[in-house]
Amino acid sequence: MSIQSNIAKLLLRHKIIGWQDGTISEQRAQQEKVAAFARLPAGISYQSIDLDGIHGAWVKRVDPSRGVILYLHGGAYMLGSIISHREFVARLAQTTRSKVLIINYRLAPEDPYPAALEDALAAYKWLLKQGYDPAQIILAGDSAGGGLALAVMLKLRSEGRPLPAGGVCISPWTDLALTGDSYRSKAEVDPMLNFERIDDCAKLYAGQHDRKGPLISPLYGDLRDLPPLFIQVGTDELLLDDAEQFTERAREAGVEVTLEVWQGMFHVFQIFPFLPETKRALESIGQFVARMMNK
Repeated sequence: MSIQSNIAKLLLRHKIIGWQDGTISEQRAQQEKVAAFARLPAGISYQSIDLDGIHGAWVKRVDPSRGVILYLHGGAYMLGSIISHREFVARLAQTTRSKVLIINYRLAPEDPYPAALEDALAAYKWLLKQGYDPAQIILAGDSAGGGLALAVMLKLRSEGRPLPAGGVCISPWTDLALTGDSYRSKAEVDPMLNFERIDDCAKLYAGQHDRKGPLISPLYGDLRDLPPLFIQVGTDELLLDDAEQFTERAREAGVEVTLEVWQGMFHVFQIFPFLPETKRALESIGQFVARMMNK
């Protein structure tokens, strides 16, 4: 692990960067304030768009040569936005040479499940209505957004609709029942997440629904016939088992899954542009996207 990553972990532990304390409104406002200072890479354009009532944004290179990535941001279904993730998805667009569409799906506690799923599904269907070929669409997301991307695929399959070419999940939250051993065994080393906080978020998102329902926790779903998946996770995070157990069950169901486990790395480290590991991780994602788009 790099010196830069060790420094980042130290800053996260002391809450100098990362998830701050406060009310949900205060945390959202702080995210937006910090993200507003982030500059997009050269050659990247940002354009707000309305997707039949859902606020979205196109983030793309001047010369995108591949298809579309529909990106669903993380934030435990309670935080995160287009603004909080636009610098990251700009780097994703740059590396993958794809157009990236990111949306503001509705958040809990104001709008619990199934609001986020409904919005993400609507965004995917909007792309199809615009004439985009499913074989040229990648569904992607981090943390809650990674789990949401998987839930969207399960819902699309149940409706008999065309699935995307593949999925990219960064530290996906696949088990909102929080049953994995890593929720406890990694509690002392995870600098970003703690059990009590994400347990509260899971309860608020699920509401009166079963937290093991497959469209809330894809780990418990029938995973047959999903498209190829690419998953990245760090060894030092509570959601390690979410990624590893999902990978195991998906492979048992016959799904092609590439799992990268990053030694010593923390939850969604890819969001930090100054880490050497981030560059390598995005390059791996770019290779997967290129392979799926060129089939």
